[in-house]
Amino acid sequence: MTFDTLQLSDDVLDALDDMQFTQPTPIQQQAIPHILAGRDLLGIAQTGTGKTAAFLLPILTRLSQPDHLHNHVDTLVIAPTRELVQQTDCALQGFSYYTPQTTSLPIYGGNDGIRYEQERRAMQQQADILIATPGRLITHLALGNLSLDKLHTLVLDEADRMLDMGFHDDIKQIIAHTPATRQTILFSATMPKAIRSLAEELLTDPVRITLAVNTPADAIRQTAVRTDETQKLPYLLKLFEQTPPVRTLIFASSKQKVKELHLALRRARYNADAMHSDLEQKEREEVMYRFKAGKTDVLVATDILSRGIDIDDIRLVVNYDVPFDPEDYVHRVGRTARAGADGNALTLVSKNDARRFADIERFVKKSLLPREKAPQNAKQKPTATQQKPKNKSNNFARKRRNRRPRPPRSDKQ
Repeated sequence: MTFDTLQLSDDVLDALDDMQFTQPTPIQQQAIPHILAGRDLLGIAQTGTGKTAAFLLPILTRLSQPDHLHNHVDTLVIAPTRELVQQTDCALQGFSYYTPQTTSLPIYGGNDGIRYEQERRAMQQQADILIATPGRLITHLALGNLSLDKLHTLVLDEADRMLDMGFHDDIKQIIAHTPATRQTILFSATMPKAIRSLAEELLTDPVRITLAVNTPADAIRQTAVRTDETQKLPYLLKLFEQTPPVRTLIFASSKQKVKELHLALRRARYNADAMHSDLEQKEREEVMYRFKAGKTDVLVATDILSRGIDIDDIRLVVNYDVPFDPEDYVHRVGRTARAGADGNALTLVSKNDARRFADIERFVKKSLLPREKAPQNAKQKPTATQQKPKNKSNNFARKRRNRRPRPPRSDKQ
């Protein structure tokens, strides 16, 4: 199947041709016809399967029709993080290259008052498509900066992540500003009970599309290493000494550990950056720009980057800490082996991580991930010749035999 068979507009097809997109992914093949038909849709597919194009392409096709009125907000895309908003907006700029009459506006927090004023003024011009984080959008709604009364399509992207981040009430508040007759599209990487409940509440007779979400792509070579917590950094440095890191993404469990690991890598003279929630928006944008442009070899991050970041040429993903949620493992390693490329994923498993790692193995339906031997400088158990003898009497006798002979006794008292 090609994009030509999906009834997309000629302008959209021309943009896809320029971008060298020839064949739609499975989620695009299944979702685009139903979205074009105006159906509500629930799509379950893991990160990297092409969900963004699956909803943007049919929306752009509808908006490019000659009889469409560009005088109101037609489509609202809600995403959990500013990075995903920026990524979606970037993709939209490419897909809409030949439809300049269709306008869009990204809305996200964490920036200065100048950016907020720019958003406010842009909304007065009634952009066709808004791509927003929940918190910033609610601020504009509360201040009366925009109206969603004529909204045609609402897209909830990475809905499970939004619920994990506590945006459930925010989503409900936003939806209260939209018409009940809207088309609603909900995409999620997983299908927990909360997502099922949200879908039942928001969607009307939806089409359900489910792709495999429990297993990483076959192109990812997954390996794991058993190592003590204190030996993780020495192992990583030894690994980088043997194979200098290029396009490497490291996930740690907390922003404090991200900072410490980043500092250690810099001290070892590796070209590394860090991404965590303590950075200002401008700093985060600079970090992402350097990494995408290849100016940074290693990026250390929290799970803020485990979803929704589209970088096609990451060669290695390192789980410095085993994630708490098995699904997060899939999303982390899914940052590599994208766009048809191969990739590697390495997980460092300490004793405290063993149970969580076993849960991950069950989740990905592999009884045992390939194991690598620990490095030579890692802490090892004593060998048989190094272990202390178990027989105490023999040990005592050996000590007696190894003693220096006593000097001869003197007869003098």
